[in-house]
Amino acid sequence: FGAAMNLVIWRRNLVLRRLRLSPVAPAAVVGARVGVSLAVALVQGLVFIGVALTPPFGLQLRGQWWLLVPLLVAGTLAFMSVGLLVGSLARTEEAASAAVNLVVLPMAFLSGVFFQLDAMPEVIQRISWLMPMRHLSSGMLDVLVRDGGVGAVLTPVAVLLGFAAVVTLIATRVFSWED
Repeated sequence: FGAAMNLVIWRRNLVLRRLRLSPVAPAAVVGARVGVSLAVALVQGLVFIGVALTPPFGLQLRGQWWLLVPLLVAGTLAFMSVGLLVGSLARTEEAASAAVNLVVLPMAFLSGVFFQLDAMPEVIQRISWLMPMRHLSSGMLDVLVRDGGVGAVLTPVAVLLGFAAVVTLIATRVFSWED
């Protein structure tokens, strides 16, 4: 979601304008930003799993746990697309921060990350399937805890990549290089 703040700050400081006027292709700039985000997400994932494997937390990896990598990549792209959309729409850092919080907090609560969805009303359980975080969380649990294989990640990865594609397309339509 940090992409939202970056876009707003880059637009305000005229970095986007300079990039647009430079000989560097926009695809190279976007590719570099996506690459950095993916690298950071993978390192964070490794640190998180490393800490969870310690005795106080007691995570025991099962089966094909390495399938979390495509889930991390797809999840990062999905959440980055939301950041790009928010950054394309927001004009100030405050607006971007508020919009990201308006998206992230309800998504986290409605996705079953903090609470078991089984205890929530049926309508909330249905709404949760619209949230990319639900698919990421479900896929991670299937792979890391429930001994799920390749079949367990196909649907979550497809949903996350589809979500990322749709939201990125919308973000490109509303994006502006300058205020």
